[in-house]
Amino acid sequence: MKNRWIALYVENDVGVLAKVSGLFSGKSYNLQSLTVGTTEDETVSRMTICVTSDDITFEQIKKQLNRMVEVIKVIDLTDVPLHMKEILFAKVLGIDAAGKAEVFQIAQVFHVEVSDVGADSVLLECKLTERRNNELIALLRSRFRRIEVVRGGAVAIESISTSCR
Repeated sequence: MKNRWIALYVENDVGVLAKVSGLFSGKSYNLQSLTVGTTEDETVSRMTICVTSDDITFEQIKKQLNRMVEVIKVIDLTDVPLHMKEILFAKVLGIDAAGKAEVFQIAQVFHVEVSDVGADSVLLECKLTERRNNELIALLRSRFRRIEVVRGGAVAIESISTSCR
């Protein structure tokens, strides 16, 4: 079992997301990540999906997705060089001036943006790889008592060169 990545080009119509996610839930496949957005063509959306599965199950998933009328194209991104980022907001709460200074230092080291500052809190906006976001969360949890995390799914595009993730 390993994480597998798929890009789907689908018709940008009401209910398509429900049909695609319904396929996964109906077969008891667990989605690790799912993001959707329109493409340069407003009638087409691109879904970036991560699912944990074995080889046989993953082939089955791709075949089932290809059979859906609303699906224009299925691309297996699992072993393709990618540029991939995940958006994350991390709020550090209940901190004093020294804590804020430490959060600002961490933000600088991780190259993330400080989006908002309150009397006793700091909000970080991160556009990093999943691994770097995990490292940031682990560091924040080790240094501060109260943090709040909101994560979006990853978006990915095939690399032009050979650099990977």
